Amino acid sequence: MKNPNYDIIVFGATSFVGKIICQYLCEHAKNESFTWALAGRSKEKLTTLQAELGEAGAHLPLLVVDANDSAGLIAMCNQTKVILTTVGPYDLYGEPVVKACVETGTDYCDLTGEAHWIKKMLDKYESQAQTSGSRIVHCTGFDSIPSDLGVFHLQQAAKAAFGEHCPNVKLRIKNMRGSASGGTIATALNIAKLVRTDPAVKKVLVNPYALCPENHGFKTRQQKDGIYYDDTFNAWYGPFFMAGINTRIVHRSNALSQHAYGTDFKYNEGVLTGRGWKAKAKARSIHWGLMSFYLGASLGPIRALMQKFFLPKPGEGPSPKAQLKGFYDFRFVGTTDTQQQIITKVYGDRDPGYGSTAQIIGQAALCMAQDVKPTVKGGFWTPATLMGKALIERLNQHTGVSFEVLSTETQKEEKS
Repeated sequence: MKNPNYDIIVFGATSFVGKIICQYLCEHAKNESFTWALAGRSKEKLTTLQAELGEAGAHLPLLVVDANDSAGLIAMCNQTKVILTTVGPYDLYGEPVVKACVETGTDYCDLTGEAHWIKKMLDKYESQAQTSGSRIVHCTGFDSIPSDLGVFHLQQAAKAAFGEHCPNVKLRIKNMRGSASGGTIATALNIAKLVRTDPAVKKVLVNPYALCPENHGFKTRQQKDGIYYDDTFNAWYGPFFMAGINTRIVHRSNALSQHAYGTDFKYNEGVLTGRGWKAKAKARSIHWGLMSFYLGASLGPIRALMQKFFLPKPGEGPSPKAQLKGFYDFRFVGTTDTQQQIITKVYGDRDPGYGSTAQIIGQAALCMAQDVKPTVKGGFWTPATLMGKALIERLNQHTGVSFEVLSTETQKEEKS
């Protein structure tokens, strides 16, 4: 039986987001007792990071492990309860870590937003994870915890207020400030390239139920990306760039929880742009901007030009000052079969992809190590189905991410 030395090992600790996660864990260690270690392929970079973390990092163990070293990965996994990995794009570098965790019965969380890769991991390793006891949870950062736990929180509140779930839920991004790093851009470019060259990837990306178990039984047509007017907020909205992965995680949560949101559950996400023709034009610009980016990124010569002259490189990202200025304000609206309406809010007080993501995945890893019972079976879970209330409580208590109910009546959205 495995006797791990650590609660968490941060693999990819010297990456841009990995450093922010380690800084957060060092700060949080003042409030909660846990054991952890730093891992990566460069001893020099790990030593530099350790020095940057100051006194809090002085005694942290350093593990030198390469993502392609299967024996090294196995040895690393055997030393910990949870592997928190930032090594992406995951479609290029992530599988060996998943494989090692599954083989050793180690729990795992990551920051991927790559639905096609998650589908490949499900097909290859889910049965083995169920046997070994490894709990695999993808998308434990900004994509897709605010969405997945936001819907879970809304449904729990609806049950408490109305005695029934909401088969119709929508997320509207009321406001958000943040920027993408080179790692995020590299992931997006890789997806755009694969869509053009691999039909299997495109098939996953157009199927809202692609990550649900084969026997999920869902047939309800979901709303397509586009430009729409929202009557609840009296505003136009355009597509949200993370909706492609978020919606699939939410639908998988519904499937894994025995259709807790209903067999006819509808869910969509959008970015509010305001009222009037200028707002409609802004929504249209978001829609066409995203389409143009992915079209350009799918073409080799244009992709090369974008990478060389316009886009941040891997390892680059927003400054600490910019991260502190970032935030996001998500509003969820749920409607029951009896036309009761509930409005909830998820708010994050840091740059969504980095400052907030570091807090979120740090608490997710701790929740897996400290709060999830060992008797919970292995397999590929979602944040909502494995951690649910426990993780919401952690985020409310230990991070700048908050969950609250704004209204439980049939009414328009508050003016707050």
